[in-house]
Amino acid sequence: MHEKTIIQKTLRVPASNGDGGDGTAVARQLDAALLDVGFAASRALLDHIGGLAPAPAMDLAATVVSAVRELVGDHVRHNTYFIAFPDGVPDTIAFWLERMQAAALIGGGDTVRPEWVNLLDLPGYGSYQHTYADMLAVHDELIASAGDRLTVLHLGDTAEREAQRLYLQMAGSVTPLGAADLAILSELALTCADGPQPDIIPVRENRAVLNGIRIVLGRPLVAVDTVTDVLRLACQVSGGDVSLAEPTRFRAFRRPERRVLLAALDTVISANPAKLADVARYAERWKRLGERLHPHEYAQWPQAQQVFTVARGERKVPTLAGRAETAIHAGDVAKAARVLSAAPGLLLRSADRLLRTASAPEQSTIVDLVTGALGSASGRVLLSLREHVANRLTPDIARMYVNRSQRAWVGPDTRAPLPADLVGELSALLDDAISSRLPVWDRPLLIDPDVLDVALPLSGKASEDGFAVLPRGSRAPVSGELLRFFMYWRQTERHTDYDLSMLLLDDEFHSAGQVSWTNLRGNGMVHSGDITSAKDGATEFIDVPLTVDAPYVVPQVNIFSGESFEKVAESMFGYQTRTRKQKGAPFDPRTVRARSQMRGRGRVALPMVFARGETGWQAVWLHLYLQGHPAFNRVEGNAFTTAHRVRALLERQYLTVSYLVDRWPTPAGVTLWDGVLPDEPVTYLGIEAPDGLPDGSEIYTLDRLGELIPG
Repeated sequence: MHEKTIIQKTLRVPASNGDGGDGTAVARQLDAALLDVGFAASRALLDHIGGLAPAPAMDLAATVVSAVRELVGDHVRHNTYFIAFPDGVPDTIAFWLERMQAAALIGGGDTVRPEWVNLLDLPGYGSYQHTYADMLAVHDELIASAGDRLTVLHLGDTAEREAQRLYLQMAGSVTPLGAADLAILSELALTCADGPQPDIIPVRENRAVLNGIRIVLGRPLVAVDTVTDVLRLACQVSGGDVSLAEPTRFRAFRRPERRVLLAALDTVISANPAKLADVARYAERWKRLGERLHPHEYAQWPQAQQVFTVARGERKVPTLAGRAETAIHAGDVAKAARVLSAAPGLLLRSADRLLRTASAPEQSTIVDLVTGALGSASGRVLLSLREHVANRLTPDIARMYVNRSQRAWVGPDTRAPLPADLVGELSALLDDAISSRLPVWDRPLLIDPDVLDVALPLSGKASEDGFAVLPRGSRAPVSGELLRFFMYWRQTERHTDYDLSMLLLDDEFHSAGQVSWTNLRGNGMVHSGDITSAKDGATEFIDVPLTVDAPYVVPQVNIFSGESFEKVAESMFGYQTRTRKQKGAPFDPRTVRARSQMRGRGRVALPMVFARGETGWQAVWLHLYLQGHPAFNRVEGNAFTTAHRVRALLERQYLTVSYLVDRWPTPAGVTLWDGVLPDEPVTYLGIEAPDGLPDGSEIYTLDRLGELIPG
């Protein structure tokens, strides 16, 4: 039941357990069908399908094709407003005048008045004037190019084993998962409840998802050691937000569920009463949960009742953070650091503030305490602090803040920079601590050079679900001569208008032009035309030649009206690369380089930026959302705020895969992948796995990059 998910997440096709026979004809058909969408089956996969009876071979082939078409966005029809796009797109003013003339000929009514014109209500504006088939008929077939994408699909184990493998990988992740992955984890947890379980579940949101399934199945809870774990679990089973970023409306709990939750609370507090201090942070939510759990009815769990006593303010329990704040306000920063040392992760996350407010003698004490905490904090915290420290030698031009919903805002950087010698000392300490946790590769390490600039996935919340999507701050080389952006959306209930736009920035990050529904053409760039409603789905495109006279190209999606990115039935952004000689339909899956969902909170989406450097163009992933206005967002109205966020992100130093590669103990040696297959098993690290690696090789691709983060 999870075959499509497994294929889309891992590019591995679960082996069929169907009857054997002669499925060679199906294998040939699959090979051709996959090439049409930019994929290829490995030799092992083709051999497997060829050895199945025709019926199970056809079932597996159909699943594979459906999965990859959906992965690259080819499961929907991408029509264009201007039927011959990128040809035949008129000048914007000429187009509007033509629409006004049409309105006058048929009687414009309220659309055209002497004193004003409602451009969006002009007849024929914003809706398709031809069918999808009509559009395809005016386009030639795609002219194949050696630079077109070809992604290899590999044969996996059985569906049950592949599901178990993916479940253990996601449940045991050391970094938080995004919303889409948490939903997948929940589905896998139900299927895999009776199989092997991860030894450690480091991320508390993952614990809540797993325990949400266990409480439904009547199984004992696992890894509940704080009161907040219980609160997350209550949110999970109520269909709420386990990250606690948003309040949850708790449902009515069945009596057995109330017993489980209250017993868990009682156990946590009985083991460590100091953990009552965590209640105050979410006091209001605890009050609402108490109304559903009725703790006064369960005298056998008196410690659980204390949680709600604290939430109501009837009992005060000082927190570590509160005690540290008191010390800081009293001028004793060293004491604050000693208080925080009881929670190593909290101390490391507070290190910058402590160090920049401490006196010189206190700084030495704080560094000693930080050094002592390095062995107890998670690898993710160490890497986050290492990245942070690398950016603290000088104040940022603009300090960008990004929350867990990917909403970004910018403010001035008023922090005093840390002294260079202190930055150097902290960096060296962190490098040593991180290196000591990295595995020793017994096999030679073979690395795809393109993966070296991928930012370490320290949080799945800094990304989106999709195809070839990289973490925020990652860079990927861009080939070809032409960028083609595409954006698709389909409204759920209300009339919804999304607008694909493109902003050019100069060397100083000032606006250097734009292409959007208000400016269809300019400097070789072309917009496919404005669609203003998407009951059955709609697509907009923008072509940008890579000879454009600007160093930064920033595509964005503006919500002009209607449903948010979270409420719309479906929305996606992606880009293709083409040569100027390539024709074909506006959307061809073979030229799609990346496709991401848009599900963040905000009214303006900034998926990525394209930057021109000394070695050519690079795609830099942003995964940002701006608040925008409730309606009528346009690229002209957010150019300044967009530029600030793009600059803040591009000037930030991110820890990438190359940072870990430089620190891995590799006695067997490191080789950069040049397309030549090795003769012996290797540990391969790349964006995708090539076909034909020797048996016994360990392969780390995008779906497994999180496993490289030390625990």
